Amino acid sequence: MGKPSDTLIVIDVESSGIDPAENSILSIGAVDFGNPGRRFYEECRMRHGARYEQESLRINGFSAEGITSGPKPFPETIVADFCKWAEGTAERTPAGHNVHFDLSFLYSEIRRCGIRFSLGHRNVDTHTLTYAHLLSRGISPPMSKGRTDITSDYVFEYVGIGSEPRPHRAINGAMMEAEALSRLIYGSTLLEEYAMAPIPPYLLRAAKTTKDIDSPKA
Repeated sequence: MGKPSDTLIVIDVESSGIDPAENSILSIGAVDFGNPGRRFYEECRMRHGARYEQESLRINGFSAEGITSGPKPFPETIVADFCKWAEGTAERTPAGHNVHFDLSFLYSEIRRCGIRFSLGHRNVDTHTLTYAHLLSRGISPPMSKGRTDITSDYVFEYVGIGSEPRPHRAINGAMMEAEALSRLIYGSTLLEEYAMAPIPPYLLRAAKTTKDIDSPKA
């Protein structure tokens, strides 16, 4: 029994705010989980009529001038490019951290442009996997105001790769999310960029379990 085929598309989107109806995609980063050397990254300016929030620009490092003028294409161009790139995988199950946020912007732009493309409504999320892994160890997940507070940086620290560099970049987010998924699911490294970061012992149980299943009994 070998490792199953990996068909996830790990996605990270940077935007000008948190509302896809009012704000705009600014960049898309993605990693083919089954072929991690195959990656996508493009940036764009803000779509016509959209607004930006200063807090979002502080987080992602884009400037107001850079997203409202200049040579970058509009979102419809990079969304179409992403859809074409994503068609290169046998199956297109989206994955990421709180990936419903990223998908809300992608689907909003896909509908706006009239592009015939879908990643489906089911997804794999590092938040859920980390939450479940903590419970399996008898550890209560971090909470804030009565809700789970498992941020992306919490996940990255939990799997042993450290916090995401600032400002946020969609390709960095996608790469770190892909690495986190591999460590949470398989207890193993996925990307060369994180090969030197030790895997925490509590994640190595997944690799041991897989080995035990694969190995015939004496």
